[in-house]
Amino acid sequence: MCGVVGIMGTPEASREAFLALTTLQHRGQDAAGILTYDAEGFHKVRNLGLVENVFNRDNMATLTGNIAIAHNRYSTAGRGTIDEVQPFLISYPFGISLACNGNIVNSNELARELKAGSRRHLLTHSDTEILLNLLAEALEKSVPASSTALADEATLPDTLTFDQICQAVTTICKRVNGSYSVVSTIADHGLIAFRDPYGIRPLVYGKKLMRREGEKETALATGEAHMVASEGVALDFCGYELVRNLEPGELLYIDAAGKVHTRVLDQRQARHCMFEWIYFASPESVIDQTPVYGTRLQLGKNLSNIVKRELSAKGFHADLVVPIPETSRIAAITLAEELGVPNREVLIKNRYIKRTFILDSQDKRQKAVNLKLSPVKSEITGKNILLVDDSIVRGTTSKKIIELVRRAGAERVFIVSTCPPIRKPCFYGIDFPSEQELVAHGRTTQEIETELGADAVIYQDLAGLENAIHEAQNIATQGKSKKFKPCMACLDGKYPTDVTESGKKFGASRSAERKLKSIEAADKKSLDYGP
Repeated sequence: MCGVVGIMGTPEASREAFLALTTLQHRGQDAAGILTYDAEGFHKVRNLGLVENVFNRDNMATLTGNIAIAHNRYSTAGRGTIDEVQPFLISYPFGISLACNGNIVNSNELARELKAGSRRHLLTHSDTEILLNLLAEALEKSVPASSTALADEATLPDTLTFDQICQAVTTICKRVNGSYSVVSTIADHGLIAFRDPYGIRPLVYGKKLMRREGEKETALATGEAHMVASEGVALDFCGYELVRNLEPGELLYIDAAGKVHTRVLDQRQARHCMFEWIYFASPESVIDQTPVYGTRLQLGKNLSNIVKRELSAKGFHADLVVPIPETSRIAAITLAEELGVPNREVLIKNRYIKRTFILDSQDKRQKAVNLKLSPVKSEITGKNILLVDDSIVRGTTSKKIIELVRRAGAERVFIVSTCPPIRKPCFYGIDFPSEQELVAHGRTTQEIETELGADAVIYQDLAGLENAIHEAQNIATQGKSKKFKPCMACLDGKYPTDVTESGKKFGASRSAERKLKSIEAADKKSLDYGP
């Protein structure tokens, strides 16, 4: 899960890309990068760390041009080194840059095919590099050799047509198994963006008018600037008007003259990832016509009857509803309203600690939890506390917070998850590729309660989750949009794509990578601090 941005048609492309990345910081905190293009060629700045730490006045000044793509990284594949920070760049054909949000399930097979069949030597362990090479190879095949060989420089922009780009991206849709929302630039031609055929990862498109009376001609003849991004919050902040979400399997191409071309290449039943509404997306975003904020309100409302039933069966009652900041706050509002129980912010967050779920090792997550939250003991002592979390994945954070609240003097501690039990691995960009690390895998609710040290663990049910998404969608669109079946494979095992063999290899390779990163982190710690 990452954040991607593509901008074309403004001399402020790099600045707007920086601002957009800042609004999408929640989607990835491991690394960030921006790449631009102008008459002098490609320019890029990328590094490990948060957006504000990667970019400064000096390196931003090198990012010239009216076209830019940008990326926030949340590391689910590869080894987390600077070599794997996106955007990526390849020189032939044309000069192509690319950034991706998603995960490729059959990346191992594709890497072998590229090496053995095409003699393409990959330089990283990133599946985005695989996508870049597949696109380069497909474009090379779709453009006749006579169009590029010995071509005069003045005619180069005319050597690539929209049909040829469509042909190349269609090849990717056929070969690639997984989730991908892609932004890419092709030197001297324009900006392209596309989603996988199931639309698992989000991608939105917007534009704004640049040319005003008395001002100089803008970079594009149309006088418009264009932006594609993972979430609408980036468009809003930079002054772009949302046009629409890209459809599953749709390609958008903005050519050098600013003309917009679109075509749906390979659309299947939409399976947008439910975790966007549960956890990942920013509350003010609207993902595929479904407001994130509205969905989270509905999640809390739908949970109320389940909570009443479960607590009553155990002979318990709650004195306070306490959200575990930040993502669960919205659901806690409506849950408390429906229960008639006060909603209190008594876990105070240290805002300088990363989102613990997306940290890349258990050790890092455990230490971060200890620094992340401080309880208000005066409000907790002697009370039955109903904790509300967006989800319970590995249980590391939940267990630590329950211990924290007990030490603060709580009489009883219950924990409620707005997401149903996560029992299956995710192969599409959420960082739990192995079911063995999931606290709900192979355990009953009672066993989970024992593992977490809670007096009660209460989960949203599958119907409640799906209904919350659809109800928010209906309210926002007044019932005019078509319902979709969200991807809930990590809950029910119903994967949009075939993961029988590739998924096993994917999970094994990701587990090996995670183990290697943990070993490297331990080695670094011993070098830095001694044994």
